[in-house]
Amino acid sequence: MIHRLYTVSLGGVVAAYAPMALYRRFRRGVPLHLRARLGFGAARAASPTAWVHAVSVGETIAALPLIEGIRRLAPALPPVVTTVTDTGARVVSERLGDRVIHRFFPLDFPGAVRRALDAINPAFLVCMETEIWPNMLRVLAQRRVPVMIANGRVSDRSFRRYRLVRPLLRHVLDHVTVFAMRSEEDAQRMIALGARPERVFVTGNIKHEPLPEAGGVELWQRLLGLAPEQRVWIAGSTHHGEEAAVLDAHAAACRAWPDLVLVLAPRHPERVGEVVALVGARGWPVVKRSELPRERQRGAVIVLDTVGELAPLYGIADVVFVGGSLVVAGGHNMLEPAQRRKPVLFGPHTANFKEAAALLVQGGGGIVVRDTAALATELSRLLGDPALRAKIGGLAHEAVAGRHGAVKATLDLVERFLLPAGAS
Repeated sequence: MIHRLYTVSLGGVVAAYAPMALYRRFRRGVPLHLRARLGFGAARAASPTAWVHAVSVGETIAALPLIEGIRRLAPALPPVVTTVTDTGARVVSERLGDRVIHRFFPLDFPGAVRRALDAINPAFLVCMETEIWPNMLRVLAQRRVPVMIANGRVSDRSFRRYRLVRPLLRHVLDHVTVFAMRSEEDAQRMIALGARPERVFVTGNIKHEPLPEAGGVELWQRLLGLAPEQRVWIAGSTHHGEEAAVLDAHAAACRAWPDLVLVLAPRHPERVGEVVALVGARGWPVVKRSELPRERQRGAVIVLDTVGELAPLYGIADVVFVGGSLVVAGGHNMLEPAQRRKPVLFGPHTANFKEAAALLVQGGGGIVVRDTAALATELSRLLGDPALRAKIGGLAHEAVAGRHGAVKATLDLVERFLLPAGAS
């Protein structure tokens, strides 16, 4: 009865969202992948697979070391990676190539779930962060497929919402074999929502782990047409309403450093045209990353329109601002620039990265800017003081470096709870 009610409610949500999806499809070219999302069109895997699910770009990048670790632990199980977004799919293709099979995650309707599982034929599922899909978990449990929530977190907002349905959620959580949570707070929240305590472990945040670099600083400088001594700052993962503040801060800083270069990376690729138009309307020359390397007009703002390049690009920056934080969007991954010894600026709205933000602020490697004026002030202060930049960047790196080990701890749980006999 509970699952039937949930399925009917989900149908209502999907029907309500359909006009927006169609708008995005026809006006912005965002594919629907409807057949794949309904579980059609994929051939059945010939043998059991190791299934890893990551919603979009951030989760996919975080999952990369786990996927490689699982390939070493279970070489007999071909890896399948599912995503919800096209940008996540692109990261899988670019970073993993033919080492894995990519599919789109099905809508959580019973028929779509069964068809997708028939095709994937999973030996187990590792689900990045806290993705809870009742029909999917129920069918996996019926088929005796173990499930892990990896790098799990329960945000303040999610915790408030989940508590409203705790009696129902407890039954759903019973279908999860093991929870690998980021922090003690996340673990206690998961237990409070109904997870069995003996299944909940604290493994740390995989996003604290050092990532392999896709090319060095010199390579990226050549690709973007930058001189080695040129000052550069990056505004990463920005949302609507933040680019104006970034351009105001850039204009103020350019009065002191006319050769300063801004790399502006909107969070959602479909907004690139909007951001390019905004930059042009302010009177700045503008060039897309995909158009480089070529001769770039003096003072041109570079708009990042590629996927998966932002994290390594942080290596060329003197200062980094991480978006989704001046507007109420919950923030984005400020650990990536910290790993590269960059001073990190972000706004006050960091609910989705509360632990990371606190870690950097307490360690002296992150600075909270509450509005446009504060962003401009801190940017100019850091650009004008190389020693201060180096100090804050070093503190940012130290704060992150002390938290390594999450990948190994998670893989230990995969081996202990998920791997079938003889898979390793």
